[in-house]
Amino acid sequence: MENVVLIIHLLLALSLIGVVLLQRSEGGGLGMGGGGGGAISGRAAATALGKVTWILAIAFICTSIALTIIAANNSAGSSVLDRLSDQPTATETTDEPASDLLPPTTSDTPLVPRAD
Repeated sequence: MENVVLIIHLLLALSLIGVVLLQRSEGGGLGMGGGGGGAISGRAAATALGKVTWILAIAFICTSIALTIIAANNSAGSSVLDRLSDQPTATETTDEPASDLLPPTTSDTPLVPRAD
């Protein structure tokens, strides 16, 4: 279920990016954009792309909330500290001595520290 919602969420994000990039710039940010008609009137007429943008944005927010709820349900009753204390440490899991972790030598004699 989580994977399905996540895929839908990613598709919505990509669609929202595409629709926003297709729209004509109507803002006055940085002195760029088209015409001053929007600044004089109270509200510009809604275009089809504007409506699609709103629909995609609402769907994106809904999937974000759904993913948050799913993640909260998956981790309910457990904390990060509980999960850390449940896992065995490295010394508990290895039954082999630490000398087995050394790289192989060219001779069959065991490694002995030199006393200099």
